[in-house]
Amino acid sequence: MAKPVDSDMASRMASGMASRMASGLKIRATLLEGRLIVAVGDITRFSGDAIVNAANSGLLGGGGVDGAIHRAGGPAILADCRTLRATTLKDGLPPGHAVATGAGHLSVKRVIHTVGPVWHGGSHGEPELLASCYTSSLAIAASEGLDTVAFPAISTGVYGYPREKAAPVAFSAIRDFLSDHPTPSTVYLVFFSDADADVFLAAL
Repeated sequence: MAKPVDSDMASRMASGMASRMASGLKIRATLLEGRLIVAVGDITRFSGDAIVNAANSGLLGGGGVDGAIHRAGGPAILADCRTLRATTLKDGLPPGHAVATGAGHLSVKRVIHTVGPVWHGGSHGEPELLASCYTSSLAIAASEGLDTVAFPAISTGVYGYPREKAAPVAFSAIRDFLSDHPTPSTVYLVFFSDADADVFLAAL
């Protein structure tokens, strides 16, 4: 269970609601005493503190959400990623880990990049790695004081993680982290379509 919401958190959540409205997201559900919002829309239009990018280990852009974030954010995000690859992440970002960069032209302060697992049947550590993607990203948000954070559905695209299996992993990881941390005060799960959101909600 999430901890009770104090007055300061309530104020920050109200601010997060304003950001949500400005983002043009369609809200499908509010969970965990208002701290988890299930929404449908374009994550690159999210207006808040951070968005999470479902990146690849190379951190140099790709397809799907990764490509969309790089296109919307412009070359500054790629430049930051190239700097990471040339310094602290010469071998790339391992699955389950996360790292933050600037956000370029996006309406957020930071982009948190995380690498999800490729689905190989579920017996090769995929659930643990997927949970770590969410936990590692949230830990960065907490450490940097990023109060409103939006996630895509990590690994459920070309990486092949079944959406109905990914849903409870994502929910549990977010719930467990938020139960022990006041920041971020609000987390958004932004799905591409209503059908994707339906799968997530039905799997809980």
